Amino acid sequence: MSRGPLTGIVVADLTRALAGPHATMMLGDLGATVIKVETPGTGDDTRGWGPPFLGGESTYFLSANRNKRSIELDLKSDDGKQTLEALIGKADVLVENFRTGVLERLGFGPDRLAELNPRLVVLSISGFGHDGPDGGRPGYDQIAQGEAGLMSLTGSRPDDPQRVGVPIADLLAGMYGAYGVLAALLERRHTGVGQVVRTSLLAAVVGVHAFQGTKWTVAGEVGHAQGNHHPSICPYGLFRTRDGAVQIAIGSEGLWRRFCTTFGLDADRPGMATNPERVANRPVVIELVEELFAAHDTASLLDLLAEAGVPAGQVRDVREVYAWDQTRSQGLVLDVRHPTLGPITLPGPPLRFFTPDGAEQTFTDHLAPPLLGDDSVAIQAWLAGEAPLAEGA
Repeated sequence: MSRGPLTGIVVADLTRALAGPHATMMLGDLGATVIKVETPGTGDDTRGWGPPFLGGESTYFLSANRNKRSIELDLKSDDGKQTLEALIGKADVLVENFRTGVLERLGFGPDRLAELNPRLVVLSISGFGHDGPDGGRPGYDQIAQGEAGLMSLTGSRPDDPQRVGVPIADLLAGMYGAYGVLAALLERRHTGVGQVVRTSLLAAVVGVHAFQGTKWTVAGEVGHAQGNHHPSICPYGLFRTRDGAVQIAIGSEGLWRRFCTTFGLDADRPGMATNPERVANRPVVIELVEELFAAHDTASLLDLLAEAGVPAGQVRDVREVYAWDQTRSQGLVLDVRHPTLGPITLPGPPLRFFTPDGAEQTFTDHLAPPLLGDDSVAIQAWLAGEAPLAEGA
């Protein structure tokens, strides 16, 4: 479909790197018109993050900037500030992830933004929060993963902290930010005025501590890295097969009994009859399952587990994921035409929309990530009232 739920919403995107661009890309995926404001000559920092590059374009930049238009503006110049003022006046949302205080020093603090456009929703993303004793610290993903406790929970053992293989703090901050923008837009329908939404990499990671958070805040126990096995459920994790590995998730006693029946085990054997017992005796359980799985190749074992109704899966590399029919069936592979690269394939948006009768109405009119300043003339003409700017992506 050519229209999405945010068609008609204009987003002024002053972000760079990943957290902010991911938030604005999510809004663009929903049909919003996203105008990416970039530094003349260099643009978003990620335009230079590589290799890999393809035809001079950074694949990192391509990952976070679909469904956007690019305008070059020097925000330190009078002309640049005047153009930004005009854009703010027409926008519904402004997103920024400058260091705390930078936007104010440019002359666009919250009071000035509200003066220019009382209906404006502002999303500000920082590293560790806009206030507090560490407010204003620069925020980079891996540093935030460590500071926010995630690395202490990730790795093969407590003395082997590892970062997640994607910049998850940035991505989560972008997701929470987009979620906050949608809530503020909804409230604006009732109040008629915008508001400032703030989140941070720290907040985003703490926001997904889940059971590891309450394990400490309620039970007083500190979680730690323990490899590919769940700290509260057993058996639940990765086990080696004859030619690879399989992951299983025995999340209930019913599944445990089903698993035992399949492999000829006594489900009530001492030390394994309940999940708390199995967790307490995890090394013994892991050794038992590893011994069972070592007699099977991966493909036949997955078939056996599927027949038994035991949740299981293989470990795919990225190439295998994008070749998987299930991935493609969910709209997670997106083909677009880039201005210089021609047809390219991108990871697709993770949301789909349907009418109550089952007809899909997911927004599909997607744009490739823009060249630096490629839309400057069209955006300037639109701001001057000389020409319309097409809605959505």
